[in-house]
This record gives sequence, C-alpha cells and structure tokens, in this order.
Amino acid sequence: MPIVPEVPAHGGSQEDDRGAARTGGPLFRDETPRHQPQPQAQPQPYGTPHAQPHPQSYDAQPHPRQPHDPQPGPPGMYDPQPGTYDPQPYQAPQHQSQHQPQHQPQPRPHDTPQTPPAHRTAQQNPEPMPDAPQPAPAPQKKSAGRDLGAAIGVGLGLGVVIIASLFIVKAVFVGVIAVAVVVGLWELTKRLEERKGIRAPLVPLAVGGAAMVVAGYVRDAEGAWVAMALTALAVLVWRMTQPPEGYLKDVTAGVFAAFYVPFLATFVAMMLTADDGPFRVLTFLILTVVSDTGAYAVGWRFGKHKLAPRISPGKTREGLFGAVTFAMVAGALCTQFLIDDGAWWQGLVLGLAVAASATLGDLGESMIKRDLGIKDMGTLLPGHGGIMDRLDSLLPTAPVVWLLLVLFVGGS
Repeated sequence: MPIVPEVPAHGGSQEDDRGAARTGGPLFRDETPRHQPQPQAQPQPYGTPHAQPHPQSYDAQPHPRQPHDPQPGPPGMYDPQPGTYDPQPYQAPQHQSQHQPQHQPQPRPHDTPQTPPAHRTAQQNPEPMPDAPQPAPAPQKKSAGRDLGAAIGVGLGLGVVIIASLFIVKAVFVGVIAVAVVVGLWELTKRLEERKGIRAPLVPLAVGGAAMVVAGYVRDAEGAWVAMALTALAVLVWRMTQPPEGYLKDVTAGVFAAFYVPFLATFVAMMLTADDGPFRVLTFLILTVVSDTGAYAVGWRFGKHKLAPRISPGKTREGLFGAVTFAMVAGALCTQFLIDDGAWWQGLVLGLAVAASATLGDLGESMIKRDLGIKDMGTLLPGHGGIMDRLDSLLPTAPVVWLLLVLFVGGS
C-alpha cells in the first residue's frame, strides 16, 4: 500500500491553524472567504473609503484610490491615519440582524439638495390667489387746483377797486391800469432773468409802459404808437450801458415785453375816452370774466377731450364750448343794455370774438410759462398767482373789443 503522508485533509485543523496564524488577513484586499455571504453595499459617508467591488475572482483589480481616500495601511487593514497599525485581524462583514438598527449613512454636504433662495422666498411669502377679491380704489374727487375761497375774495376786492375808480374819476382808473402794467412788467422780466438768464431792462420798460397808457388815453391811438416806438428805442439805448454779451436776446425780450403788456393795455385806456367809455370798459371786463368762468365751470364738470394738451392740459373742448356760450349770452345782454346804440346780435358776435381771444391769450401765456418751467408768474394775488396771471386773458382781448365797438357804434 502506498505511503500516505501525515498531512491532514483539506479543511482540517492544520489549515485552520494556518489560517489563524496568518494575522495579516487575505492576500488581496478584495479576498473574502467563499463560504461566507457577501454583504450588501452600503453608501459610505463623506471621507470614508469607497465600497469594495464584488469579488468575482481572485484576479479582480482593487478599486482605484480617489484623491479624498485615506492612505491604506497593511493589506487588508483600514488605517484611518497614516503611520498607525491596527493589530486586529481582518474580519469579513456579517449580515446585520433584522432586529439591529441599521446604520444610516450620512449624506455628503455636496449631495444635500439645496433649496433655491427664490423658492424659499416664494414658500415664505406666497402670492395671493388671482381670484382673491381686491378692494376697489376710493374714487378721487376733482380738485380745482387753487384756493377757491382766496381766489373769490381777491377777485371781489379787485372788482370793487376797478368799479369805484371807473365810475368816479376816469383818471384814477388810468392810474390803476398803469400800476397793473408796471407790476406785470416786473413779474415778466424777473421770471425771464431767473429761468432763462435774459436781462430785459426794467427801468425803461416801466417808465415807457406807464407813459404809453397815459398817451393812449390823452392822444388816442397815435399817442400809443409814438410811446411804443420811444419805449423800444429806450430799451435799445439802456442796454448799451452793459457788456455786449446777450445784447440781442435782452433787447428782443424788452421789445416783446413792451408790446405784450403796456401796448395792449393801452386799448383799455382808449375805450375809456368815449362818452360811454366806462360802460365799454365794464362790458369788456364782464365778457372776459364770464368767458373764463364758463370755460372753467363747464370744463371742470364735463371736460373729457383736451383742447391743447401740450400747452395747457387743463383746457378742454367742452370748456371752450362753455366759454363761447356764456360769453355770447353776456355779450347780447351787455350791448343791449349798456352800450349806446348797441344791438343784441352785435353782442353775440362780440361774445364769440371775446371767447376766442381770451382762450388764445390764456394759451399764449401758458406757452410762456411752460417754456420758463413755472406754474404762476408771481404770488402777489392769493388764489390767482401774479398780476400777469390775471392779465393773460384781458390783454389780447382789449384790442378786439375796442375794434368791434368802434365798428359797431363808433369811436366816441
């Protein structure tokens, strides 16, 4: 019989001892005993070695190291810190019992889903439902834009002064016209200097303007034209005493101011020279005031269509219709009862012309104020603005009324 060596069969105690004595663990990192079940791969927390691949053969290549993996120790050992050695032999992972709590891997910081800030804000401040009822805005009341109480009080006071001077002494009323002209020139030249840097000479304008009104009352139209020419010449000479820079614009503005304020006001003084002069002036004032009042009242109540939105946004076509209607009715009454030898149909024509000239005069000064970038020419009259803000409709209407009355009933 053959000689059998005294070597235990496979699986004997000697192999176990040999396996026990081999404290270094398996030869390869992925070498695990075949008779033990393989554990399920568990996600590793951030900073731990990657899970080992499933050993299909002893020739499987180990998992490549990543930059964040720690330095490995001896084969089969996990050394968390370089330079240390774990004396415990390698133990194959075992299945966890169903009664033992499984270790839940901690998610990596870069794997944690981040909620966008906009989404968090939307969750914290939810938008209202589109069907939610919204409170209706409170209806806005129309505003006149001025202190009506002060405007009415100042208007009544000016009316008393004008009527008293007009029917008591004519010369006093001429003085009232001259004062209004001088104050209006001061307001106009002051605003031109403040807003545009235009220095129209005020002294020759004030002296020439007052002289123009007196000349119109004493010598009629011829005296008014002569005074106008002399005033323009005085403006040219007076401006020569200053540096030449801006001379052309200064004298141009001065001549314009002389024509716009005192020369147009001279026609009021010329109306006064007739036998029924005070009633002609009164008719002129009534028609202008009624036209402005009708335009304001109708436009404020029914105005929807703008007349000249780029010049004066407050004026409407409905307001113009109100101005024409009110002025024609007042004109028929005034010419019938106040003007000598006047007829009611003449008053209708006169009222229509006054409504047109007063509206154009108001738009003209609105154009000037818009160019200067101001709301009022002054603050002398509470509720009205300045003197020029009250003369805007009167000045261009004066020559129209004077001319029509001369054509209808004569000059004197």
